[in-house]
Amino acid sequence: MNAILVAIIGLIVFALGYRYYSKFVAEKIFKLDPNYVTPAHKYKDGVDFVPTNKFVLWGHHFTSVAGAAPILGPAIALYWGWLPALLWVLLGTVFAAGVHDFGTLAISVRNKGQSIGTIADKLIGKRGKILFLFIILILVLMVNAVFAWVIANLFISYPSSVLPVLFQIPLAITIGYLVYKKNVRMLVPSLIVLAIMYFVAILAAQNEVLQIDLVRYMGGEDGAGLFGLGAVSTAFMIWIVFLMVYCYIASTLPVWKLLQPRDFINSHQLVVGLAILYLGLLFTNPEMTAPVYNDNPDKNWLPLLFITVACGAISGFHGLVSSGTSSKQLNKETDARFVGYFGAVGEGILALISILTVATFFANTDDFFATYSSFNAANGAGLGVFIEGAAVLAGGLGIPPSVAATIVSVIVVSFAATTLDTAVRLMRYIIAELGSEYNVPALTKTHVATTVAVLSSAALVLIPEGPNGFGSGGYLIWPLFGTSNQLLAGISLMLISIWLKRNGRNYAIALIPMVFLMVMTMVALFQQVFLEWAWWGTGSNMLLFILGAIIFVFALWIALTSYSVITGKYDNPIDKNKVG
Repeated sequence: MNAILVAIIGLIVFALGYRYYSKFVAEKIFKLDPNYVTPAHKYKDGVDFVPTNKFVLWGHHFTSVAGAAPILGPAIALYWGWLPALLWVLLGTVFAAGVHDFGTLAISVRNKGQSIGTIADKLIGKRGKILFLFIILILVLMVNAVFAWVIANLFISYPSSVLPVLFQIPLAITIGYLVYKKNVRMLVPSLIVLAIMYFVAILAAQNEVLQIDLVRYMGGEDGAGLFGLGAVSTAFMIWIVFLMVYCYIASTLPVWKLLQPRDFINSHQLVVGLAILYLGLLFTNPEMTAPVYNDNPDKNWLPLLFITVACGAISGFHGLVSSGTSSKQLNKETDARFVGYFGAVGEGILALISILTVATFFANTDDFFATYSSFNAANGAGLGVFIEGAAVLAGGLGIPPSVAATIVSVIVVSFAATTLDTAVRLMRYIIAELGSEYNVPALTKTHVATTVAVLSSAALVLIPEGPNGFGSGGYLIWPLFGTSNQLLAGISLMLISIWLKRNGRNYAIALIPMVFLMVMTMVALFQQVFLEWAWWGTGSNMLLFILGAIIFVFALWIALTSYSVITGKYDNPIDKNKVG
């Protein structure tokens, strides 16, 4: 099948979803009020609560939720064929992710900009809130480990991407100063920074001197490295330490100093990257060489497809960003539709091009199965195939493969870094909240909570076990990341359903996708935890078993409590402040 036709169908579905369905949800269900005083104005502090232009905020929101996951998840899910992955990306984005991302943002705005975990206290009680916060804490910890692992490996595999990414940090801080202290508009400076980044990327791709290749500095892959770890492991460790120091600084700075301007720059990267790939698709006019459907997989697509695509269709992490940082910056309540729902659509568009890029990369179906020979092989190949495939599409525009690969890796790293330091900021909020709940005053301090977040994330990603040896923590926990991420989305949809019901609204828009997602995810989690990862299973892994078992029990407990609330068997006071 022709890839351009598939792209057109997908983009039309997203356009119709945003034009009609999001309007229905915003105006008829949530009844957004343009005169409502948002937390960004009511609690303005210049650090976390900062009224922000909706386009700038969309840039922060989207690049915070995008990361590498909407690329990696669909690229792996192609193992079952491109049609199942495509259908879930389209339907999941329009009917599940849009409602989830928009709903958590709108509810948070109506509750003082509080996180979805805190709001759970008002909806399902204190016990449910604590359980939910612990699930969120575990998920964010895994997000930090997974994305730090991805970035470190991309820096090692594509050393030409390092310098452009490093250039962005001081330039973004400069833009933040000019915008918020000198009242300079952000658009032009952001475009200039983007041009500088890509100019540096082009130079670095063609000049080895500008490539920060730590492995080469230590004598190549066979080099001794430090502490007897070898050159590759030493380089990985150095990059992880660098990333954690960066996250510590970035997550404690006021949002206007680095987070907002850098994310606005990254939103332009999204436009540039998508333009290159979709135009490349138009000019190369490739056929879908991946199979429509895999008739003989070693793992069944039901229910694994839904947790593998993960962020490409719906992601619980989005609700943490919506209610954790975006709600504190929303200028007008009516901006929630653009920021929240269109943010989910942007994620879907990125997932769509990931599917098309990988599905058209191989010469034929046999070549596809040579790489995607098993589900585990797909896990290991997904991101690399996407970057190589993106370079092929960019070649249709006359861009040299080395330059295209560098630019694509810069985009992926930029998104992943945005997600990483946003996740550390969110983890700091959760640790502080748990410290307050359990009367541990030290944990409520910004720098103490951030230190705990950074050190625990570093410890998890540097676990020296598994198939990749030292520093394979991010690789090891990827399967659990997808499952718990979908589980968090299901729980958030539960809370949206309860909130809508309590406020006399039609809650079917959240309840239906919630039931589907919870059933698929709980079945998948049960299979993984108790049939694969346990010591009596086929792929014993105690780390995954312990984390997975804790999440499964907590999630089941929350689901039962939420069911009691929805059916009226258990009542808990809620903030009666209604939307509209």
